[in-house]
This record gives sequence, C-alpha cells and structure tokens, in this order.
Amino acid sequence: METPTFAVLLLVISLFYVPSIWRTFLRNRKLRSIPAAGPSGALTSYIGALRLLFHSQEMVQEGYNKFHGSLFKIPTLTSWTIVATGGNLIDEIRRAPDDALSSHEATKEVMILYPLVIFKAANRQSVKILYMELTIGRNPDPFHADVIKKPLTKNIGARLADVQDEIVTAFEDNIPATESEWTRITAYPTIMDIVCRASNRMFVGLPLCRDPDWLELNKKFTIDVAKAGHFLAFVPPALRPFAASLMRSIPNGIQRGIKHLEPLLRKRFEQEAKHGKDWPERPNDIVTWMLEVTKERQRSVRDLVVTVLLINFAAIHTTTMSFTYVMYELATRPEYVKPLRDEIEAVTKEEGWSKDSIRKLRKVDSFIKESLRLSNFTLVTMLRKALRDFTLSDGTTIPAGSTVAVPFDSVHTDAINYSDPSVFDGFRFEKLHEQDSGENVRHEITSLGVDYVLFGNGRHACPGRFFVANELKVMLAHVVMNYDVKMADGKGRPENWQFGFHRLPDRTAQILFRKRRAPMTTRAYFTSTLFSFLMHPQYPFLAREL
Repeated sequence: METPTFAVLLLVISLFYVPSIWRTFLRNRKLRSIPAAGPSGALTSYIGALRLLFHSQEMVQEGYNKFHGSLFKIPTLTSWTIVATGGNLIDEIRRAPDDALSSHEATKEVMILYPLVIFKAANRQSVKILYMELTIGRNPDPFHADVIKKPLTKNIGARLADVQDEIVTAFEDNIPATESEWTRITAYPTIMDIVCRASNRMFVGLPLCRDPDWLELNKKFTIDVAKAGHFLAFVPPALRPFAASLMRSIPNGIQRGIKHLEPLLRKRFEQEAKHGKDWPERPNDIVTWMLEVTKERQRSVRDLVVTVLLINFAAIHTTTMSFTYVMYELATRPEYVKPLRDEIEAVTKEEGWSKDSIRKLRKVDSFIKESLRLSNFTLVTMLRKALRDFTLSDGTTIPAGSTVAVPFDSVHTDAINYSDPSVFDGFRFEKLHEQDSGENVRHEITSLGVDYVLFGNGRHACPGRFFVANELKVMLAHVVMNYDVKMADGKGRPENWQFGFHRLPDRTAQILFRKRRAPMTTRAYFTSTLFSFLMHPQYPFLAREL
C-alpha cells in the first residue's frame, strides 16, 4: 500500500474515534474530584495506563491502601475506572438501582460482546441485546438467566448422581493413573475436558455429553467468543459491524451446534405437541427446561442452540479456572488431604451422596472458598456503568458514563475482613461456621457479602453459583478420595498469568496423579491376614491342600 493511501486510511479510521475521544475528555473532566492511583495529568496518566498493563495489582493495592473507605480511579488507555473500597461503599453499589448503576452496560463496555452479561441480568426485558447481534445474530431471545435461576438450579439435586457419574468416568478417561506410578497431566486443559463433560451431562445428558465433536465445539466456542470480545474492543464502534462480519468462527460454531441438536430438538417438539408437558419419561434436561421457560414465547431451533452454547460458555470457562486454582492448592498442601478424606468418609458413610450431604462437607466447601479467596481471580468485579450522575453517602459523585468496580484481591486480603488475610487457611470458613454454632450459612461459598465478592453481590450476583459450587465439591471429593496429587515441579502454587484487567491460572503447569490404594475394610483385612497365615511356608500341608 502506498504511503499517501495508507495515511488517508489511517486518518479515516482515526475520525471514527473522535466522538468517543471527545466524550471521554468531557467525562474525565468530571472525575477530577476523585483521586488517582498514580499520575493523573492529561499526559502523565498514560504512563499509569501503561503501568496498569503489567503491574495492575500493585496499582490497585496502592490505591486501596491510600484511599480505603472511599473512591479512587485507575487509568486505562481510553478512560478511567473508578474503584470503590470499604464495605459501606460496596454495599451502596450493590443496592444502587439499575437505571443509575448498570451491571450489563458496564460489562458490555468493558468486555464488548461477552454474552456472559445475559446471565447477570436481573430483568430479562431490560437487557439490551444489540451488542450481541454482531457475533451471535439478530434478536436472540435472552432467556438464559431464567433457565439457570429456575429449572437448572432446582434440578441440581435430581441430576447430581448423573453429574457425579460423569465426573468419575471423565477422570478415568482423562487421567489414566495407576497405584504403582505417578501420571503427569497438564492441569488446565485436562480440567477443562472434565468440566465440559460433567456440565454437559447436566445439560444434554448421554450420549451427547461424551461426543468428541460436541465437546470440542463447546470448548472452542468459549474461546471464540472471548477472542471476538477482545478484538472488537479495539475497533471503533462505528466499524464494529463490518469487523464482526469478517469473523466467521462464531456463526460456524452455531451451525455446528445446530447439526448436533436439531434432531433432538425436532423430536422433542413433536413429543411436546403430542403429549403436553406431563408425558411419561419426559427427559429432565436443558431442552425441557428451555421449553418450560419459553412456553409463552416463540423459539426457533437456532435460538435454543445458541442458548445451550452460551450456557456452556459461562459454565466451562469459570469452573475450569476455579478448579484449576483449587487443584494447585491441594497439590501443594498435603496436610489438608487427611482431614478432607475423614470428613468425606464420615458424611457419605452416614448419608451417601446427595445434595444435602454435599452441603454438609464443610471442610471441602471451606477449602474451595479459601483457594478462590486467594486466587486473584480477576482484577476487579461488580462492574457498574453510571447511566446518570450518582452521589454516594459520603458526598462523592460518580459521573454519568463512568465505570465503577470493586477490587477482588484487595477485598479478599483486607485485615478488616480476615485475620492473617494473606495466609492460606483451608478450613478458615469451616471454623467460622463452627463459631456461629453451625447454624449460619453465610460462610458457605455460595453466600454473598461485601467481604467475599467472587460471585459478585446483590441481585446481579452469578445465578449459576449453586451448580458451580456443587460441581466443584463433587470434583474435589473425588480427587481426594481416589488420588494422591502433587505438583510436577515440586514447587508451590504456580503464578497467575496477568495482563491489565485479565487473570488466568497457569495453563502449562503440570500435576502428578497416583491412584490411591483403597483402604481395606475390616472383613477384607481379616480375610487377607488369614490367607497369608495359611500360606506361610511353616504350614506347607495347608498350602498344598489349598
């Protein structure tokens, strides 16, 4: 391309940014009353924005320590993000009305096209779906949250045995460990394979949950949607429809999903039309749940397929990350294995496996919650965009158009919230539960509070957290009861990959698995001992007779 032509093209593209730059300039002027973490000048703030790319946690922690109990702002290359600190302000943000501080508008702006925003929508009718049209297609019916909040969550107990069965089988297939030697696996991709199968056993059941192409599609769709969001974040808004039209991976993935699900959906439509909703042997799966939720609405095969893919998108990514963090802690902290095993054996011996018995695994729940408390899962959470000027109780105003968030790691390592906050205590929350006489559920992983923001807070908290929590507990219990594990390099928990606002567990770290030798029952031990006695060389006549 000739230099003049390239210059003209660059100028034209730059002009698309002018309205956005002007709006940002006016908004930034209103933020002068909010102190900054780092330099705040018109030019020097870009130094802070570059620093944020590689030292984001340090910047947020500096601001958190200096301005605790109030607001501060951190620079990005295009704007400022306001950070709220202290329980009172976090609770005010939680309680703020959607027409003032909007969760889905903030997610739309920061992540651009992430459909995950749909799962956090409190009012289905209020969701603005225009941004999804660029990659998913026009006018998808956003009923995902309804499926998760109601029938999926309600059926966790009924489908738990199936999910547990799939977890057992998926571990056997993906980790061929033996009792005699250690088996090396790369943790992150292996866990993703297991999570994908277990989740789809809940969603679509057998045999589709084990179909290699279906599993590969859902793992790839998750990555494709994430890539699309990040790419379009750097494209001028006016050019995003054109840029999105060039990306074919998501539309191709939807067509691939239709090939898998259309026969099942067509057959179910026929059965529903013939028998109604109460016909015998009606499958208790995501297809039935979607039909229940959408019974008063029009739904196409494509809409239902997109819904299943998006629910997988939400379930696979976050659960894989969560369990990877848990496994890294377990593999570096062998002192927790025996008390975890003792609790699992005691509870399951008394009550077997059920949703109620899993809830009684307090140590298991606590270990997972503590692992994720210190995971540094994300830089900030509870993102809200101000749709109008919003004044907090301390008199500070969040200007319209600004984004406000809550810091993840800083809240979870605040000495006001936790004793020895930087120290890993796997049974921290189990002990707190006992201090409350075992009657309070606020220390369980699914509980919400201003001191634990893994799932957000308030009406926009993750509705799928109950399924995720049960899945994580069953997976951890299975590992503890059936394997010995340790990090392959013999070191501590691998460091996270971090860049700007984004966090991921180390996707290359390896764990060694060895099949645990099952303890003998009293009867088996007695039989084995007697047999050894009879076969002893001192009694050759008995050996010959036997």
